[in-house]
Parts: sequence; structure tokens; C-alpha cells
Amino acid sequence: MAILFAGPALLAAHTASANDPDVFWHLRTGEWILQHHAVPRVDPFSWTLAGKPWQAYSWLFELIVFKLFQSQGLVGIVTYTSAMVAAITAALFFMIKRLQGDFSVAVVITLAAAASLAHLYMPRPWMFTILFFTLELNILMQARRTGRARELLWLPLIFALWANTHIEFVDGLLVLGLAFAESIVARWWTAAETRVPPAWMGGALLASILATLANPYGWRVYSVVLDYSSRLATGGSALSMVSEVQAIPFRSFPDFLILLFGSAAALAWNRRFSPFESCLLLFAVFESFHSQRDLWLTAVVGAAILASRIVSSQTTSVRVSGLAAALAVLAAGIVVLAGLRVMRVNDALLQTQIATTLPANAVKAIQANAYAGPLYDDYNWGGYLIWALRMPVSMDGRASFYGDQRITRSLNTWAGQPDWASDPDLKSAGIVIAPDQSALTQLLWTDPHFQLVYEDKIAAVFIARK
Repeated sequence: MAILFAGPALLAAHTASANDPDVFWHLRTGEWILQHHAVPRVDPFSWTLAGKPWQAYSWLFELIVFKLFQSQGLVGIVTYTSAMVAAITAALFFMIKRLQGDFSVAVVITLAAAASLAHLYMPRPWMFTILFFTLELNILMQARRTGRARELLWLPLIFALWANTHIEFVDGLLVLGLAFAESIVARWWTAAETRVPPAWMGGALLASILATLANPYGWRVYSVVLDYSSRLATGGSALSMVSEVQAIPFRSFPDFLILLFGSAAALAWNRRFSPFESCLLLFAVFESFHSQRDLWLTAVVGAAILASRIVSSQTTSVRVSGLAAALAVLAAGIVVLAGLRVMRVNDALLQTQIATTLPANAVKAIQANAYAGPLYDDYNWGGYLIWALRMPVSMDGRASFYGDQRITRSLNTWAGQPDWASDPDLKSAGIVIAPDQSALTQLLWTDPHFQLVYEDKIAAVFIARK
């Protein structure tokens, strides 16, 4: 089992890097929280929306990655990703093993599910969502099947942690709501397979909702959920900018694995209709095919349905004791840490990777010459610049915070649209740090208001002429 848990984590570590721009504004947020001993209530990182209310709803994740960075440097970011992959793989296996008696079948489904999530193995807070959702689904599937409702007592604790690490805890609440609805209709609908009384399931739902309020922002965290959901529903410009919330492109092997999981789960589910699993699968497929970031839903739900529906040819089930499971997880952690050393993942390597995709050298040039802002920057680089340049940015990867109108304006300016010169943020800028091949970069070379002071293969730096 240790090799099973560590295998996907080692593959993730082998391909991991620290050049995801968004992780850097998360790092900066974690640092800010430690410095101020509080969570931010208004945005401290941009000059275009300075003072606008903002909630760092993933504050616990941000503290974790920053503390890892403090102790290990950039390697800490890779450590976070690898550890979360190992934890998710272990959670998947224990969920699948409880639903499927054949050990070999459980291993195959676990490996397939872990492989289908390869695109999501990044230093992002959604890793916690995948882990907590898998734990929740494991509890719900077992409680419904056996009637042992005491496991539901773990759910409020899971949701308390979930609500402080990632906003998608609402998906977990929705699934728990489906289980509660099933427990109610089970009184007169024989197709409902749950053995848990409505009082237990309803109590678990209520306690879990209350547990989500145990965060620094209280009930206000739900306003972020509503705002973000409305933006996704309208399909605004943020969707055209952020690839992770676009539909699955089906250009890689993990994409087709997700399709296979959805199709196989649908076929297995049709063998014996269950209202809970039916609604769960429909929800998972809709969310996954609507947004690449949510493809984990189909992977986890599909794995659970397949495990519960495949008829095992093995007459005796392989039992895994609690002690053996704990030792396997511990051994997997040791293997992953050893693997990082063997693969020579170090700060120098990660810094080199950053310099090939992010404007690290341009940042050094700005700092060496003490150029004064305000800074006008590209959406994709804003998160990195918040961390590396320590200067308020005009835009960064927090799409829901900036909104569709500002993102559209920025996109049009960087694309060199006819009204690019009238962009008020660009006109107010003292520094422009631009991708070297962007249309705006070509225009600024001949613009009398800006002067080119630095250029490499990644970025160009312009300053406003006095």
C-alpha cells in the first residue's frame, strides 16, 4: 500500500515546479496573515482596487504553504503538492476498498482515478477539496450501506477544516443535502438504498453547515460563494481568461480517463437504480465537463460507483487493519521525502524553472534601478509580481475579485485593441512589465509616453517618461 500511495505523489514531484503564478499571491497572503496576526478584510495587494473588501477564504492553506516555504524554500511548495497527492491517493484507496472486496480491482480503480487527476496536481487549495470530498463520500457511502450513522459525526470536523481551506466546501454540502433528501424519500421509495434515519442525516447536515461558520469571516464567506457562482453562470470574460474554469478540451490522456470514468459509472449505475448515486453522478458530470478545475468530481464519484457496482470474483476480502493503514501512510510519506532527495528537487532547480516562464530577471532590473510605480501588469503574472516585486499590482489571478469589466478592459489593452491607449490604469502607470511577445509590448516600443529600459526573452520593462 505504501508504494500505491507514494507512486502518484512521486510522479507529481518529478514533474512539479514552482512556476504557477497563483501560488505566489497565496504565499504573500500567508505572510501577510503572520505579520498582522489577522486575516485581511480589504485588499492589500492591488493599487487599482485598494481598499475594496476582500476575503482570503483559503487562509489556512495560505498559512500552510507559507510555513512550508519558510522551512524549505521553494521545495516546500513541491512538498505540499506531493504530500497532498499521497493523501488523496490513500483516501481514494480506503474509500474504494470499503466498497470493493477484490484488492486487485481496488488498486486498479485507485490508480486510474489518481492518474485522471494529474492536471490538478498543483500547489492550489483545491487539493484540500479533493481530499475532504473523498473523505466525506467514503463516510456517506458506508453509512448509507451499513446504517452505522456514528461515522457521520466526523463530517462537522471535516467541514470546519474545509471551509477554511477552499471555497468549494459548498459542493460537499450539496452532496450531504442529497443524502439527507434520500433519507427522507426512502420511507416510501424502495429504490432509495440508505439505511440512515432522516434525523441522523439531517443533524449531520445542520451540524456541518454550522461548522462552516467557524472561519474568520463567519457567514460572509457565503457571499463569496454566491458572487463567484453568479460570475461562472453568466460566462463572463473571466471564463475566457482562466483556462481552469473552461470545459475539458480532451487533448490528453487524463481527460479521456475522466470521460471513461463518467461513462463506466453511468453503465454500472444503470444496473441498479439509486436516487442518491443518480443525482450525485449527474452533478459530478455536469460540474466536471463544465469546468476543468472540477473534473475531480467525476473521478471520485465514478470511482465510488464503480467500486460498489463491480461484482468481485474474489471469495474472501483482504482486510486492512487500522494499524497497517497508518503504517502504510507513514511509509508512503518517507518514500516521498526520500524521492524528492533522489530526484534532487532543490531551490536552484525551481528558481531556474521560474526564470524560464516568469519575469524573474525583469523584477531584478526594476528593483536594482528602484523604478517607481504604479505598476501595470499582465493578468497571468500579477500573482507572481505580488510576491517577487513587493509592489501593488494592477491585476492578478483573483478573477472573481477584479470582475468581468476590469478583466475585459485589461485583455483588450494587452491585445492592442484600438482603444488601448485610453486604458486609465495604463495611463496612470509608472512601470509596465509586459510579456515580450504581447501586442501591447510592440505598441509601447514606439509610444512617446513610455521608455523601454529592460528586455529579455520573457519580459520587457517600460517606464513612464517624465
